[in-house]
Amino acid sequence: MRTLIILGIFTMNIHLLSAQKLVPTDFLFRSMAVGNTDSTVNNMRSNVITEIILKDDLQTSSTLVWLGTGIGASVIINSDTVEAIPYTSGIANSLSTSSADTTTNRLPEGGISAMAAGNDGTLFIAFAGSENDIPVGQGFALTSNASAFNATDSTISWTYFNQQIENNDKPYFEFWQFKSEALPITVPHQNVTYDIALSHLDEDISYAYTASWAGGLRRLKFENEYNSNGDIIGIIPIKWERVPIPMDNQFKLNTCELTSYDTVPDPYDPPNEMLILKDYYFNPRDPIDGGNHNHKVFSILTYGDTIWVGTANGINRGIFGGYSQTFGYCINWEHYSYPEYNLSGNFVVGLALQMHKGKRVIWAATVNADDPTEQRGVSYTTNDGLSWNTALLGERVYNITAEDSLVFAATANGLWMTEDGINWAKYKPAQQHTPYSTDEILANEVYSVAFDTSDTSIWIGTGDGVAHSYDLDGLDWKIFRAEYDIDEDYAYPNPFSPYTHNVLGGDGYVRFHTNEWSGSSEIKLDIYNFAMEKVFAGSFDRTATSSGALKWNGRDMEGRLVNNGVYFVKLTYPEGYNIKPSPHWVKLIVVK
Repeated sequence: MRTLIILGIFTMNIHLLSAQKLVPTDFLFRSMAVGNTDSTVNNMRSNVITEIILKDDLQTSSTLVWLGTGIGASVIINSDTVEAIPYTSGIANSLSTSSADTTTNRLPEGGISAMAAGNDGTLFIAFAGSENDIPVGQGFALTSNASAFNATDSTISWTYFNQQIENNDKPYFEFWQFKSEALPITVPHQNVTYDIALSHLDEDISYAYTASWAGGLRRLKFENEYNSNGDIIGIIPIKWERVPIPMDNQFKLNTCELTSYDTVPDPYDPPNEMLILKDYYFNPRDPIDGGNHNHKVFSILTYGDTIWVGTANGINRGIFGGYSQTFGYCINWEHYSYPEYNLSGNFVVGLALQMHKGKRVIWAATVNADDPTEQRGVSYTTNDGLSWNTALLGERVYNITAEDSLVFAATANGLWMTEDGINWAKYKPAQQHTPYSTDEILANEVYSVAFDTSDTSIWIGTGDGVAHSYDLDGLDWKIFRAEYDIDEDYAYPNPFSPYTHNVLGGDGYVRFHTNEWSGSSEIKLDIYNFAMEKVFAGSFDRTATSSGALKWNGRDMEGRLVNNGVYFVKLTYPEGYNIKPSPHWVKLIVVK
């Protein structure tokens, strides 16, 4: 797929790779909004869950589950109550591109493309939207008190930044005391932040690293603000920086030695001179246009003195140099790519660190890029990149997380788990069972996964909500999903496409939400076309695990997909069980 992008003063076609289609884009374009604001009900912003961040709840000693959704952030408290973070439009537009001079208790409007949390209360969120089907970065929000969130006082102070771009067309960017030749990135289009990692190299100084596709690798230096009692009360942003990473043809890039730089006249400040990185040019265009796939940055992992960066041309391992006035925290890089190294594919969309029995394993979700011999799957190294192994070949992996001996992979075909990297077990689609009903996640795809060590439980994010299980076998789950109105009958999504919505086991499904009823185990479902001809009739036992959710796959009684058009759905409850008269009618539009 080729998509138009404007970088600097140039108009060009940037190749986003066929593998880019494997990245969840639903958070930008297909969200389901919540219609009510009652704090006593589920206040999820959207059913599309692309990020799950676990943080300690300082109020209850439990875990706060932060959700990045299609239209904002929500928080699950005590594995029960869902609260939405207030948001408003126009916040990001009021900021300059180089400073953060606005602090409020509301998030900007937009889908959440990335989230990262520190060991303290630090939480960093990236936002995204679209213009004419082109992804657009919509900036960042940073807080130091995410762990203090609670239902009675949900006020959080956020510091906002616009998506980082260059405010001039100079053919270089500055980093530390040096400069690098570069194509200026002057617009947020195709400059979407898909991953964030936090690094604490000093006691008080922290860095937030952002992977922003055509925007490259950048970092924000910030420090905590304290009150007189020594409590953290806020964030003090210091400086945004561009970070050079290797070009496609470079297997190493050393930025921590003066021999890596040339002294040249500064054309914008004569007669002064500047130190510029030798034989280097940042350019996220296609290689055929003189650019580098390795400058299209998608995933980040940091720990100690190490940073890993995944791009459209493999994986980069960086070692931080010790701080100095000259070099700052410079980075020396090694670059691993297919086929020289045994990655399954060069497009790296996720990274994870596993520590088990004193051994370190780096896991990567690797997808096929340009070479037809590349494959989708997982790549991992047990020796810090010297050699790589592959697993789950053929699977489209979105995200990976690891804890002790367990490794979880969120994929287009569901959730996988392994304890040795070789033998993988696939979880069944998530279902929730109660004495009165059965619910289920209507989605093959699992976008995100998190493991809670405090209670040994699993969280997964999908396009049909978030699910939580205390059972490592995944036999029973609790499902959280956005609701328009708990007191009404309705179909969603509406309009409905059996090709794209809630695809599970080869079929797409429309779900039917029923109003408050109790005790009823059976619901009859009759569906009529616009001429009131019955096209489907079925009966659902809400207590039977085989029935799952109350749903329809868009097929008639002969198993054929129905035609496009308006359909009328009759829901019939057993007499005496429902608080409203039966039957109930719902209008549904089918658009294939």
